[in-house]
Amino acid sequence: MITMGLRLKILIYFYMCTGLQSVHQIPWLPCQFTDEHVSVNNEGYFDTQLIHREAMLQFGQKGDAPVNPNAITFLLTGSKLDLRRYVEGVKAEELECGLRRYSTEGIHVRWPVQGAQGYNRWFSCTLKHTKGRFTVTGFLRLPSNQPPPDQQDYRSWPAIVDGEILTTTVAMVLKTQSPSVKASLSSQQKLHCQFELDHRGPNVTVEWLRQHRGERTKLFSHTSRSGQTQGNGVGLKALAGGDASYSLPFTKLSSEGTYICSVSVIPLFASVDINLQIEEPPRVSLNVGPTLLLQEGGEQKVVCEAENYYPLDVEIVWYEQDPAMSGQRVGATLPKVLPNVLLSSHKHNQDMTYTVSAFFYLQASLKASGRQFTCSVSHQSLRMPIRKSFILNVEEPASWMLYLSVCFFVFLLVILATMLFHLHSVKKKLAQKKPY
Repeated sequence: MITMGLRLKILIYFYMCTGLQSVHQIPWLPCQFTDEHVSVNNEGYFDTQLIHREAMLQFGQKGDAPVNPNAITFLLTGSKLDLRRYVEGVKAEELECGLRRYSTEGIHVRWPVQGAQGYNRWFSCTLKHTKGRFTVTGFLRLPSNQPPPDQQDYRSWPAIVDGEILTTTVAMVLKTQSPSVKASLSSQQKLHCQFELDHRGPNVTVEWLRQHRGERTKLFSHTSRSGQTQGNGVGLKALAGGDASYSLPFTKLSSEGTYICSVSVIPLFASVDINLQIEEPPRVSLNVGPTLLLQEGGEQKVVCEAENYYPLDVEIVWYEQDPAMSGQRVGATLPKVLPNVLLSSHKHNQDMTYTVSAFFYLQASLKASGRQFTCSVSHQSLRMPIRKSFILNVEEPASWMLYLSVCFFVFLLVILATMLFHLHSVKKKLAQKKPY
């Protein structure tokens, strides 16, 4: 007997084998519907149990047969908004689809589209890229002739059975292309937030909040009906077209945090979180040049300094190797990590970045002459470590006997020159006294 999960996998495999991997080509997506079961415990408090159920997000027309008759089918019929348009260029297997009920918390309004009925049941659908490229949230409207209870919330939602078909339309979409942003200091950043509705002229309220370490700060708000605007960072002309992106002209360390873009159209409220993290790569330098010349037995303090990086964690490793082996991949000996390396304390700079150095005392020996010493600095802002190297050249010191021999030879030359000068002077005087 074929289970529901196996049947769904067979269907997915069939579509992938036929080459239909684009989201716009596939007429359905597998989803997880998170339902809620609420009960009252012995103490009178509400306990909520989350129930994960198999569901299908199917694109088509009213009356279409379900792809998987055993799963809950959310049939998205034609409207101005098509969720597939917001995830174009992505393969279906790169998407995570989640569905939930949405409570209007007792607020009931007639949705202002042609043919809309007086009452609606609402669901939210979230499509996320598996590698964090975007997040899309859509509100699905299920029309109903039956008035909801006075308090429409999670305690009064009607039950949904397996195999049920819910014929819905997309009423509102909110998307961000930047769920996570990594920015360097003093850079310009634009936090993407886009929304769209299935009708014109809605009363929309857009807000931007920043949350950091438990504190929330309002950055911007705008209400279309009153035209009232607080704060800046969002262009009102772009906002009228659904672009609510927030601009940061100059990032600082204080810019870090979670930025929340929210859009409210009664009775719907949607928000997306954008995590902004500052990453400043280190500047790496050595206190020696590309070549270090020492005499055998000499000592030199060698320092590798990593400056102005953020956040704090950084790794500095000193190692040595034969420079002839550094470019080889096959058969090359592994670099030897230097054991006696010391780290300085972290220096907190005025711009809140950090500086640290790793140093060791190099004892020169003829055996180490020609060796390459490399400092490797790793940091989360770097794709590859930064490496700085130098070559050690060691000279053999001259012996004391050589010094004495040279000095004695110079002394003899001086005596000989003095004697020759004296002899020449004597001959010259004798020549002057000789009679003609």
